[in-house]
Amino acid sequence: MSSHDTRLPLSRRGFLLASTGAAAALALAPASAHAGARRPFGRFGSPAARLTPQTLYVDARGRGDHTTVKDAVTAATGSGWTLVLAPGTYRETVAVDVTRTEATWIGASEDPRDVVIVYDNAAGTPKPGGGTYGTTGSATTTVQADGFTARWITFANDWLRADHPDITGTQAVALKVQGDRSAFHHCRFLGHQDTLYADSIALTSFARQYFSHCYAEGDVDFVFGRATAVHEHCHFRTLNRADLAGAPYGFVFAPSTAGANPRGYLVTRSRVSSEAPDGFYKLARPWVPSSDTTARPSLVVRDTWLGPGIDAVAPYTNMSDAFPWQNQRFAEYRDTGPGARITVPENRPQLTPEQAESATREAYLGDWRPWKEAC
Repeated sequence: MSSHDTRLPLSRRGFLLASTGAAAALALAPASAHAGARRPFGRFGSPAARLTPQTLYVDARGRGDHTTVKDAVTAATGSGWTLVLAPGTYRETVAVDVTRTEATWIGASEDPRDVVIVYDNAAGTPKPGGGTYGTTGSATTTVQADGFTARWITFANDWLRADHPDITGTQAVALKVQGDRSAFHHCRFLGHQDTLYADSIALTSFARQYFSHCYAEGDVDFVFGRATAVHEHCHFRTLNRADLAGAPYGFVFAPSTAGANPRGYLVTRSRVSSEAPDGFYKLARPWVPSSDTTARPSLVVRDTWLGPGIDAVAPYTNMSDAFPWQNQRFAEYRDTGPGARITVPENRPQLTPEQAESATREAYLGDWRPWKEAC
């Protein structure tokens, strides 16, 4: 979604409504005209005219090197590969392991609505051979390698609670990213609970991640994990819920920052909207996982518009009373909108102007400058 694009991004529910009878559970509407039936890879070359020797082309209709993203990743061994994805819905799970560094994925039409990677595992989904997938295993796409960049791609998990009333493990991750220097530009992350898992490869690894002009939607903890992650010019949208009678419906952010990491999530120049009733969502709650009870979740939301869906009186709450949010590292600065009104000051910790000077993308990401990367 461009910063100048005034269209509301087609939500996950919109994708479902756009499906036709023969389509998969989450399907694209007809590809936009600029996708180009005769030029499925747009300005990014083709198998007959590769951008580089390390460029592979993916097209479900067979006009590329591979018909699935998974097969292209398998072929792209080592470092420095680029995958160009033609418009289409790729229903599969994909994993980029730690050896496949400095990879770039490009949605060829330059519109993330046109390229969707989607699957429907949840944490409680039974695995072949026994057991369940768990939260991490539910991810449609998992990226462990350093130096990963994606542009103009939708990462989705279309598992629905209503379809599986017997399953209690309702976490369903669209993307889990763990690598350092992971950048996402003009991408979308669609799901319900635990949509975007911005994490690291280990407790002692402070992975840096950057999300620019992206869209994420969900309900429970739908942006979560222990990464040092900057979200700039992003749109977060909270979904309505028919399965609950009252508030809260969920929580936008659930950081689990390691105590030794000075920086967790930074949200800047972004916005939070909602299709739920006013005040039915919390902005955040801290996640102190059992695997790291020394975690001190960190979140700064600054220069961001918070819509009426956010509970302005009490925007934060506990995930566990043993780790109250007041003991964590939550703060705001110069936020606007009805969800940012300060009516109970002790519930809205604010940065001072001096503290805000250190709450910048440069301070969080150090010597890495992903906003300067050319496609």
